[in-house]
Amino acid sequence: MNHTTQRRYAIVGTGSRARMYTRALTGGHRRHGALVALCDTNATRMAVHNRIVTEAGLDPVPTHHADDFARMLVERAVDEVIVCTVDHTHADYIVTALEHGADVITEKPMTTDLEGLRRIEEARERTGGRVTVGFNYRYNPVHRKVRELIAEGAVGEVGSVHFEWLLDLRHGADYFRRWHRDKTRSGGLLVHKASHHFDLVNWWIGARPDEVFASGRLFFYGEENGRRHGVAADYERGHGADTAQDDPFALHLADSPDLTALYLDAEHEDGYRRDLNVFGPGITIEDDMSVLVRYDTGARLTYHLTAYAPWEGYRLTITGSRGRLELDMVEFDRTTPGRDETNPVRGMPAPKEDTVSRLLLRRHWQAPQEISVEVGEGGHGGGDTAMLDALLGRVDDGIRPDHADGGNALLTGLAANASMASGAPVRVADLRAGKTG
Repeated sequence: MNHTTQRRYAIVGTGSRARMYTRALTGGHRRHGALVALCDTNATRMAVHNRIVTEAGLDPVPTHHADDFARMLVERAVDEVIVCTVDHTHADYIVTALEHGADVITEKPMTTDLEGLRRIEEARERTGGRVTVGFNYRYNPVHRKVRELIAEGAVGEVGSVHFEWLLDLRHGADYFRRWHRDKTRSGGLLVHKASHHFDLVNWWIGARPDEVFASGRLFFYGEENGRRHGVAADYERGHGADTAQDDPFALHLADSPDLTALYLDAEHEDGYRRDLNVFGPGITIEDDMSVLVRYDTGARLTYHLTAYAPWEGYRLTITGSRGRLELDMVEFDRTTPGRDETNPVRGMPAPKEDTVSRLLLRRHWQAPQEISVEVGEGGHGGGDTAMLDALLGRVDDGIRPDHADGGNALLTGLAANASMASGAPVRVADLRAGKTG
């Protein structure tokens, strides 16, 4: 392990999300860490990331095929690996990195199944290495304020949490045209997307999930639903399809030089198509999910995720023995079909630059008090920027989510999936012990 001032980082998985880390390590955080290697199954995508490196005035970094991941760790003396691969492969890279003496920062979810979770926990126990999960929503200043208020006892002992999350017709649809549509690769939205939300609740109220009951279905997207609702257009993928030109659900990769370089130009290597029809066949995840969680503290959560809403944002209420905290967050409410000034790439989610939040504290027997807190700038309400400062700048702010946090969020989603499959409540301890099925 390199204990000099500047840590040596490698990124595995060079899709769109990984660009945030490449830009950070070749920009504002280059004094803290050096990007020394890129790793992927696709050389074209790695070349796109190396263009980011050279545009920052640095020499290109070595690239390695995913099959050579372990050898790369040794040859490049990697201190920390940043994992941005397809979700179901996370555990393979995390375990291999730990076994080679490297720490890990992984995009959420930490992994997608119990076997991956066990492997990570065993490797971390065996090696003592550090695993950090990129739960960037913890770093959003509004969410940090909620945590602070709960910790101060503003509402007393927490009895219940209600959390409704809405994905709009652009952001929500995007999960149904990518690899995320395959539950074996993503775990479904209750693992991939809701791990953010379950982690927030765990963190806010200082609790772990004990029992989960869930119900969900594919209601809006998919071939059969598109026909039933009269919204489906007949094409396999958006690129090059005449019938996709006027479809507001189609993604047009050629509108964006970045998406063209990362995906269209890279298809010849692995055949991955980023722009499938959201009303086509092969979707195995749900788009409408309800979850009830009982925590080890006795608190209860009611949670709902909708992936086809006309606006994007969420509503949160936390009710306790002394009052109630209410948060309304509107991230985007101007969903417009086609190309517009906020969203020049047809089909892509618009940047969330006008997020509006309102946080109210309602103590028993008192008038409501509005809590002033500003949404941060940048992705995820300022969460991305603050997370990069903490993880790459090594700021010790007490927020950094570790493998246990990643596991608790994952177990909530896995228990919810198991409950949807069985129709019965699932105790997390039984799930871990293999007593459900």
